[in-house]
Amino acid sequence: MGVDLGVTFYTQTMNIKRNIIFCLENRKKDGKFIVENVPIRMRVVYSGHRIEFTTGYRIDLAKWNEKLQRVKNNCTNKLKQTASEINADLLKYYTDIQEIFKEFEVQGYIPTPEQIKEFFNEKNKKNVNIEPTEDRKETASFVEVYDEFVKECGIQNNWTISTYKKMSVVKNHLMAFDPALSPGAFDEAKLANYVNYLREVKGMRNVTIGKQIGFLKWFLRWCIKKGYCKDNTFENFKPKLKNTQKKVIFLTWEELTKLREYQIPPTKQYLERVRDVFLFCCFTSLRYSDAYNLWRSDVKSDHIEITTVKTADSLTIELNDHSRAILEKYKDVHFRGDKALPVISNQKMNDYLKELGELAGIDEPIRETYYKGNERIDEVTPKYALLSTHAGRRTFICNALSMGIPAHVVMKWTGHSDYKAMKPYIDIADDIKANAMSKFNQL
Repeated sequence: MGVDLGVTFYTQTMNIKRNIIFCLENRKKDGKFIVENVPIRMRVVYSGHRIEFTTGYRIDLAKWNEKLQRVKNNCTNKLKQTASEINADLLKYYTDIQEIFKEFEVQGYIPTPEQIKEFFNEKNKKNVNIEPTEDRKETASFVEVYDEFVKECGIQNNWTISTYKKMSVVKNHLMAFDPALSPGAFDEAKLANYVNYLREVKGMRNVTIGKQIGFLKWFLRWCIKKGYCKDNTFENFKPKLKNTQKKVIFLTWEELTKLREYQIPPTKQYLERVRDVFLFCCFTSLRYSDAYNLWRSDVKSDHIEITTVKTADSLTIELNDHSRAILEKYKDVHFRGDKALPVISNQKMNDYLKELGELAGIDEPIRETYYKGNERIDEVTPKYALLSTHAGRRTFICNALSMGIPAHVVMKWTGHSDYKAMKPYIDIADDIKANAMSKFNQL
């Protein structure tokens, strides 16, 4: 029973079930259905939601292939648009919707209909760089300007859905702070009040407040560039936000061995695949998104070749005995999209990793220190409660460095471009080496 439930769960959570349909709109005139020049619509059904899109095309009922959901070959509509032209765009719309859903699957959650519409419109929007008129600069609301900023920068910088989510959160905080905001309202006093709001009302840590202010300044710089505001005093606003370096959560070699050799109970076999994917990240340095997108064609005899999702780096990562054994285990198991590994959603995998870590006894007390305003807060948490998919990548880096592999070699595997990003890991590796040397004193 436990095994069956586990396998079923993977099938359901790897993909958001959806149905994308092209059909002609049912319209009546004088009690009769219209059969000429009928709008073609795209319908998307998923998770109890139904969304209707207009495609911008019309066709006669007699020229529409209902079974194939396409215009019949060699037909044209009233505007002399050909079947090949219309069908090509219908295919593009279908592909756009599929890509949007795939991005949400990587992020590990089900989108709202509004999000699907927004991202579809972004993919099919033109002329996003139109400069606002002087009248609009004076009358545009904060929401209108912010939405324009998101649309333009999102397309120009090829934002991921994760970035769109972050910017949506920024907008929600700002509107909750002051529903009557305007782009030019952020003088030093307003910014100070906003910081206080984020700390006292939203209960944010200093580090999170710093990120929110950073996003806001990005938006305000864009506003100045576009002429929506002229006051740039916000550039000099630098609130004192006391912070500490974030704790790097990783597994030592002993903990990694403990997790790998733990005998999973028969009632919890759903944890086996989660462990395999996590261990693969621990032995290759892959991020969750890259493990999710690893295809069988990326796997070579002695290495894997990937283009990372986050940074678009092309990496060649040699296989070791541990990573090769995991790939070998699943080489004859079919996964949708010809994936190489049984990767579930990031959110569920994080939940299961914590469960697995607790069962395996990965329970070293970890003290984390953070600040809210000037208040220092110390929290002690067992390590298993802090495990996430990204801990796999950190585990690879820390253990590789502690074994004496040069940092520049590790960076070739991880895709890091400078030593600044590697410094926290190098410091940890130095500590591990120092502790290891002390063991000689016990001889």
